[in-house]
Amino acid sequence: MNSIKYELDFYAWTQQQAELLRSKQIGQLDWDHLAEEIEDMGRAEKRQLGSRLEILIMHLLKWQFQPNLRSRSWKLTIKEQRLRLEKLLEENASLKANLEDVKGKIYPLAVITAEKETGLSCFPNSCPYDLREILAPDFFPEN
Repeated sequence: MNSIKYELDFYAWTQQQAELLRSKQIGQLDWDHLAEEIEDMGRAEKRQLGSRLEILIMHLLKWQFQPNLRSRSWKLTIKEQRLRLEKLLEENASLKANLEDVKGKIYPLAVITAEKETGLSCFPNSCPYDLREILAPDFFPEN
């Protein structure tokens, strides 16, 4: 089997590597690039965790600090992000150990986005919600 270059045709390379794995032709595998790609897959899941958490917290802030503008759309976005986070954590249980750290890192980003969308600059310096509240299906912060 001709070796497909990782740098020249990534998709074809992935298909070839999968076939080599299935046929247990370990001597022909591109081990270094396989290891890199597996690590990247893990990082992508962690980035998705941060992104979902950021969107969720940003909408919780908007919900709390703009009570007169609350809408069905905001409520549905909050519910959707909670469900997507739940699914992500079910499929990647080890990410649960990262939740508090990720929350601390993404909170400033959630505030920036909330400030851009609302024009407000009154948001707390640290996240006012604990993880239990953030993930609770029936939690909607009040003023």
